[in-house]
Amino acid sequence: MPPAPPLHLPARRPDGHKGSYGRVLVVAGRRGMTGAAVLCGSAALRGGAGLVQVACPADVQDVVSLGNPCYLTAGWGDDPLATLKPLAEAADVLAVGPGLGDVTFVRDLLLAVPDTPAVVDADGLRAFLSDPPRRTGPTVLTPHPGEFARLVGKTVPEVQADRGGLATAYAASHGVVVLLKGTGTVVTDGSRLTLNRTGNPGMATGGTGDVLTGLLAAFMGQGLSAFDAAVLAAWAHGYAGDLAAADLGQVALTAADVLGYLPAAVRVVEG
Repeated sequence: MPPAPPLHLPARRPDGHKGSYGRVLVVAGRRGMTGAAVLCGSAALRGGAGLVQVACPADVQDVVSLGNPCYLTAGWGDDPLATLKPLAEAADVLAVGPGLGDVTFVRDLLLAVPDTPAVVDADGLRAFLSDPPRRTGPTVLTPHPGEFARLVGKTVPEVQADRGGLATAYAASHGVVVLLKGTGTVVTDGSRLTLNRTGNPGMATGGTGDVLTGLLAAFMGQGLSAFDAAVLAAWAHGYAGDLAAADLGQVALTAADVLGYLPAAVRVVEG
């Protein structure tokens, strides 16, 4: 028997359609990092999003399109915000950051659609390094310890010594949900805090965070609150990794394997 999940997704209605389960806009990828966009968009699909669109630089759009036939794509040129703002306005959830590189438009995008729920990961977290954007919509940050150390002006050992305390304080002061990755992933909204117990060291490999970002966005798009979606996504992501490791071992595990086992993990949390 699988371990009991902390909660479940809302049950699907018999008359549901793709518009019922959330439109996710993934903003990700650049030359050399197209895999991040593919993994994130594919995880959003596997997480149950009704419609997923992956926006990326125009010069890699064809590559990202080939990554999965089930999501839409859009390419931006010299003015990313002009392309992304209308797409973000049409979305139910944003997933921003995987593989973007050192871009400057993420903060402007988050401010341009302040009510749209957002999951911010990886390079997107640079928008919160100074003068973080204040938003009215739910916002989840998903840093690893190194990224979180930069956000709070601490060293990684200092972060690891007080993961729960620092994450709670940051979430409370900035009005966000923090999902601090690592052993015993911390999820907090500044008042509530949970520690996730699924997952294993084999998941310490490039791309697994991109899978988590897409999965979390999909759960938000299906009606879960930002905090509940983060709690459930951390659990399901870790459980997919545990299933993969049980079959493949930890050493050879890849992010694509975690993605491949998401259907089995998500089945456990279906409403």
